[in-house]
Amino acid sequence: MSYPLYQVDAFTSEHFQGNPAAVCLLDQWLPDETLQTIAAENNLAETAFTVLSEASLRLRWFTPAVEVDLCGHATLATAWVFFERLAFSKPSIAFNTRSGPVSVSRDGDRLFLDFPSRPPVACEVESGLIAGLNVEPQAVLAARDYFCVFNSAEEIRALEPDFAALAKLNRFAVIATAPGEDCDYVSRFFAPAQGIDEDPATGSAQCTLIPYWAQRLKKTTLAARQLSARGATFTGVDRGDRVSIGGQCRLYLEGKIWI
Repeated sequence: MSYPLYQVDAFTSEHFQGNPAAVCLLDQWLPDETLQTIAAENNLAETAFTVLSEASLRLRWFTPAVEVDLCGHATLATAWVFFERLAFSKPSIAFNTRSGPVSVSRDGDRLFLDFPSRPPVACEVESGLIAGLNVEPQAVLAARDYFCVFNSAEEIRALEPDFAALAKLNRFAVIATAPGEDCDYVSRFFAPAQGIDEDPATGSAQCTLIPYWAQRLKKTTLAARQLSARGATFTGVDRGDRVSIGGQCRLYLEGKIWI
């Protein structure tokens, strides 16, 4: 059997930037172990799967190692495929996911994710976090992920984590963030326990970054950059218990896989 596969760079207006995601369109769900093997073969941060024949579209995301509960860039990439390759004509598209319903709307060449807000709160800090970052943050909070606040974008750029140490933490991942220089805030995202040492562009992290910086900066619309090697840009809107996460996409590859 063959299945359409797209590779899309998400949260960027330029090729070879942002975060590449694979989008695999199925006619029926394959066994979970097959989905995981496809994701491992793609060897990208995320592979998104959906079944086109379903009346209520279900969306699932896999890293090369595990299935995850929420992924922003692969959702953005999937919506781009629907709008640009499948001629989806409505202004927004809704998916059912492990994190509940999520939708993506189109505004010109920019897509906006509607995701749950996950504000960070005070937490107990594992000793391995500071050892893994090789530097002590100004503050440590947490939602799904550890949320480490630093004073400057330069400190974020300079981070050289010990990924083996971070992989032993009990949290899903580690977000490092600081005020931006030409934007409201910057970040990096480390998830070695999920098979991704550093993610190039992380939509799900914005669920925590947006409410934190909206409250700290006293504004609801924010501009952000992820300071990974590839780089990424985001527009964030704080909407209370939901956030809007905006970005662009660029198609890199279109073809078929054979199973």
